[in-house]
Amino acid sequence: MYYVAHRLFAAHDRALAALLADRLALKLGEDQVFLPFCDTDEEDLVADLKGQRLFELDRDRLCRIRALIAIVHGPSPDDGVCMEIGYAAALGAPVILLTTDFQDYSTAPHGPHTVFPDPLLDTLATRIICFPRLGTLTEPQGGSRFADFAARNHTQTQHALNACVDAVLQLPTPPPTPPSPSRDADTVFAEPSPYAPPHTRFPGLTPATDSTIRVPTRFDAADPITAARHDWAAALRSTRIIVDASGPETPPGAALLIGAACATGQPAVMYLPRSTYTHASGREPNYRNLMIQYSAVALRTPSEVTTWIRA
Repeated sequence: MYYVAHRLFAAHDRALAALLADRLALKLGEDQVFLPFCDTDEEDLVADLKGQRLFELDRDRLCRIRALIAIVHGPSPDDGVCMEIGYAAALGAPVILLTTDFQDYSTAPHGPHTVFPDPLLDTLATRIICFPRLGTLTEPQGGSRFADFAARNHTQTQHALNACVDAVLQLPTPPPTPPSPSRDADTVFAEPSPYAPPHTRFPGLTPATDSTIRVPTRFDAADPITAARHDWAAALRSTRIIVDASGPETPPGAALLIGAACATGQPAVMYLPRSTYTHASGREPNYRNLMIQYSAVALRTPSEVTTWIRA
């Protein structure tokens, strides 16, 4: 199963993902490609807890994937997509990331650049397909300058989709073998929010008598890619994971780690003192992207964090 992960709340995002899925299906067969929203019949699905049911349907496919192909754009990558990337990477499945973002990212004005805002995304990618520039206009469209500009964007998109399909076809043929997780006893990986001031302590995080607290290093590292690899390995080796999910969306690193924990059965919780609820037709109110909400328990106060750490 080739899983196409994408932001799905607007028509143009769904259309782009559908174009990619269609091209993959032409090469691999329709029954080998899974496209969320489309293949879960999300608009018309009826269930008592529709959000939870959608999570279950998507996770059922994630458990059986051959590879994950994710569309990732902008400084705030979709947290549901990041959860799916973390899930696939923890299972050892190839991850191909597609972006047409013309920006690079760094944690300091003149620091080393990464393709994505969190270097953990760069690290987990088997391949990154990046087409940041407009396509060449071979001939005017005969309309306005706006039509010509649209055509250049269309050309850029077509090149990016074709390159992504080629990358999928070049993946090794044997299916991935899920790695056997090895845990270090009594360890907790605590991922703070990158939106908090540097060196801010995780809310409610106090020394626990019998637990070793591990924290990420990539946000202040001179070599963020190497540090991100270290962070990923340290998180997967930990007994438990706690993330600060504060922000307009769950931060990318937090979502990646939630996905990894969900895939491997690792206990994980998120600190989320406040959130905006989303409402969609037929769906229960969701306080986070449903892929996040149903993967990890939310702790609302620092005292709850302290209690969980000491448990």
